[in-house]
Amino acid sequence: AGGWHSTALKNDGTGWTWGWNTDGQLGDGTKVDKILPAQVSGLTNVKAIAAGTYHTLALKKDGTVWAWGDNISGQIGDGSTTDRSEPVQVTGLTDVVKIAAGRFFSLAVKSDGTVWTWGENHYGQLGNGTTTDSSVPVQVSGLSGITTATAATGAFHCLAVKNDGTIWAWGRNTYGNLGDGTTTNSFIPVLM
Repeated sequence: AGGWHSTALKNDGTGWTWGWNTDGQLGDGTKVDKILPAQVSGLTNVKAIAAGTYHTLALKKDGTVWAWGDNISGQIGDGSTTDRSEPVQVTGLTDVVKIAAGRFFSLAVKSDGTVWTWGENHYGQLGNGTTTDSSVPVQVSGLSGITTATAATGAFHCLAVKNDGTIWAWGRNTYGNLGDGTTTNSFIPVLM
């Protein structure tokens, strides 16, 4: 579920969405709200779907990532900040095995255990050592060996589990979200 829209993945590999659609987050080519599920335009062979606050991601079986909806911070990952009402492929990402969507940013884990993020970065949620937004995927600094099933986003922070069982976190830490015993934001992953 996103901020004001919902997503579902059917066994046939199609994505379905419903709810608020002001930014095209339903991916059906319109910006009209839907009270019943509508099929995402032109998207097949999907194995995972994730909803951010105003955008949506899909992971296809071929390891590519597709996105649509609000793109004010580059969270669609196509190199622009133009909203998309239909899926577009995220630039430069292949061999992806896991996706997650934050408030205005996105995350992907590749089969090699590296983590990639894009979109808003005001609190360091991209984990690349900066607070600069990125409209294309950037690699999270110093983080590899992430289990292919375990990475997640909050509104402004991320968590990932390494193969050794340790948990790493980065981004906003106002309320101790990162679990490192501080309330200091971290622009790179810290051990929880």
